[in-house]
Amino acid sequence: MSNLFSPFAALCSVGFFARLSYALARSPVLPLFALYLGAGPEAIGFAVGVSTVTGIFFKLPAGALSDVIGRKRTMLIGLLFFGFTPFAYLWVKDYNLLIVIRFIHGLATAIYGPVSMAVVADIAGKNKGEMLSWFSSVTIIGNLLGAPLGGFILHRAPGAAGPSLADFQYAYLASGIAGMFALILALGILRGDKTEEHGRGLKEAFQKFISGIKEVLSDKRIAITSAMEGLQNMTVGALEAFLPIYAVRVAGLNEFQAGLLWGVQVVTTILSKPIMGKTSDRYGRKALITIGLIICALSFGLVPVFRDFYLLMITAAFFGLGEALVQSSGAAFVADLCKEKHFGTAMGTFGTIFDIGHATGPILAGVLLASHSYLFSFWAMAALLLVATPVFVLTVKTDAEA
Repeated sequence: MSNLFSPFAALCSVGFFARLSYALARSPVLPLFALYLGAGPEAIGFAVGVSTVTGIFFKLPAGALSDVIGRKRTMLIGLLFFGFTPFAYLWVKDYNLLIVIRFIHGLATAIYGPVSMAVVADIAGKNKGEMLSWFSSVTIIGNLLGAPLGGFILHRAPGAAGPSLADFQYAYLASGIAGMFALILALGILRGDKTEEHGRGLKEAFQKFISGIKEVLSDKRIAITSAMEGLQNMTVGALEAFLPIYAVRVAGLNEFQAGLLWGVQVVTTILSKPIMGKTSDRYGRKALITIGLIICALSFGLVPVFRDFYLLMITAAFFGLGEALVQSSGAAFVADLCKEKHFGTAMGTFGTIFDIGHATGPILAGVLLASHSYLFSFWAMAALLLVATPVFVLTVKTDAEA
């Protein structure tokens, strides 16, 4: 384990600063910047969501590319976008240019995300669940710190008219500095990448790229397991968008309490992931994914039943626990099912479906809520998760079951 600790600790450090950089550029800086540029509600929502669209299109190709040219080399390409793209925001003066840069900035997570997970899977051996969970938890902490830090940079003295263009530029400068720090740290990790293959012709490399995608996509166990993660992440996206609104407008809580509800869910996930990942390494992943899906479905369906702050907080904590169970085991299970030479493609497939679920959640919840109650809308989405769970149990067989 001592031989794994140093590169793994470095990977976690890179992941922390990369996600800190991305969060600094995203929330609350991005929606407020779009508002400053004169965007309406729909346009602000599009600005926030367009980077997820980038991930849907590019995560699978990026993962497959890493199987051909090397994981760490591909990871460095993603970190170049983390390091340099934030500085492009300094030239933004209109909404259309903001959208273009947001789409390009999305390449950072689209390339880096699945490839960094594949790098962790490469070095983890039999401890994939534990190490992927630790890595995920550290990057989530980067995300958590980025949002308040961005808000602090934008903060003005009482009575001021709000953030100026210079304030937004300071925030994006901070994002760029954090991204460059991640890039510099990664340059040390890049040395001695044993997964890179030299002397490969362009035609041969392209054939391996296509064959890797075909082989992974033809494995229904990988597809279904990734779909379960996507469905679970659909409820995460819906909760992220509408739990604050439900808490304030329906339950009658204040904005601070609404924020605490989401914070409890995230903190529970962070603290539980490494424990659940280690448990999945020891006792198996399929059972934990199944239990997690059920907990997420039940707790998600209970949200519109309660209006009391403490009951909602307990419900949010249980949802965070279910999320930890699914996410700590899902990526590791996909890696278990996949051949090592295709880890990148598998993580790319996993990440693409993950992003589709996250993008679909708020949209589906919004469509349902436009004509139905919170109770009906949340129960319909919870039912979808519950119905999908036995499909996963019956169709995805482990080596012991085969």
